[in-house]
Amino acid sequence: MKRSHQVVLLGIALIVAITVSIIIAADHTEAPADKTAATSRPTLTVSVVSPQLALLPNTLSASGNISAWQEASIGNETNGLKLEQVLVNVGDRVTHGQLLASFNADTVKAELAQSLAAEAEAEALLAAASADAKRTTELQASGALSAQLIQQYITAEKAARARLQSARALVHIQQLRLKHTKVYSPDDGIISARAATVGAVMPAGQELFRLIRGSRLEWRAEVAAADLAKLEPGQRVNITPLGGGAITGTLRMVAPVVDSQSRNGMVYVDLPSDSNTHAGSFARGWFELGETTALTLPQSAVQIRDGFNYVQQVGTDAKVMQTKVSTGRRIADLVEITSGITTADKVVVTGGAFLSAGDTVRIVPAEPDVANIAKPNQPLAVFARSSDNPM
Repeated sequence: MKRSHQVVLLGIALIVAITVSIIIAADHTEAPADKTAATSRPTLTVSVVSPQLALLPNTLSASGNISAWQEASIGNETNGLKLEQVLVNVGDRVTHGQLLASFNADTVKAELAQSLAAEAEAEALLAAASADAKRTTELQASGALSAQLIQQYITAEKAARARLQSARALVHIQQLRLKHTKVYSPDDGIISARAATVGAVMPAGQELFRLIRGSRLEWRAEVAAADLAKLEPGQRVNITPLGGGAITGTLRMVAPVVDSQSRNGMVYVDLPSDSNTHAGSFARGWFELGETTALTLPQSAVQIRDGFNYVQQVGTDAKVMQTKVSTGRRIADLVEITSGITTADKVVVTGGAFLSAGDTVRIVPAEPDVANIAKPNQPLAVFARSSDNPM
């Protein structure tokens, strides 16, 4: 009986041992599968795109001030007269010959009347002297008058004629003074400055107004001497004044002289008359130098880390690999890729900042506007500046 009990206990122990071994073996068999499943689970759902070729504009950036094309100084040509009327103010558009201001002309009119009287007197004296000279000439053949007396009459006639010419010159001067009491615009344009004040007695030569001739403005920018050869008159220039909207101008002239200190040359760009900007404003601009084919990606696909540009490249196994790239121009929503990847590679369009090297992603088709953002050799109508610090 005791032996049978021992056999039963031994059988039970054996059954328990076998069961435990089976459970442990099952655990060891299923753990790698679970681990593999956890490892292959996608980290993020993304869209991918391949770099595309596109026509991008070549640009050259510069900066400078907006100035008047030509500025006329309108000054006072009278002396000691009181300013009676000022008819324009700063910002007014004027036309050629328009009356701008007038001085009190009473004194000048009185002096002109006096000069006219002196002229009439000189004319009368000349008439008398001419008659005397004529009679003496007629009597010269008879010998009734001496040669000395005859010469005196002829000299008196010449002196009277000279006095008449002097009187007429004085009349002309007074007429000019009277004319100068009215200040007229020398050209069409905009009044940019005014120093004229009603009631002021201003000396001759004092500036009254400044005029932007033709209402024309220009952008004067400094360009490095090495880049001047790239510029030609007639090129389009996109200008953005500080605090203003974009303006399209035309390069008129490249200065023939380069500053010996800065090694920069001045360029002059004509602005449209309706540009709605102001002389003296600072502006940045970009010269259009043509187009070239470039490898591009959407800007959302490029991340900046530690001062370098990276893309999240997706391999055939759906795993992410962080790839360093060099960038160039940035046009609209595109960035030029100069090295690092090719058209055969695929990169994450958005969400790359949330991925790390080795992550597994689930790929879904890209949105139509992202997939077609840069068709091969498609020119871009949108203009933007070049990257200041291409990597």
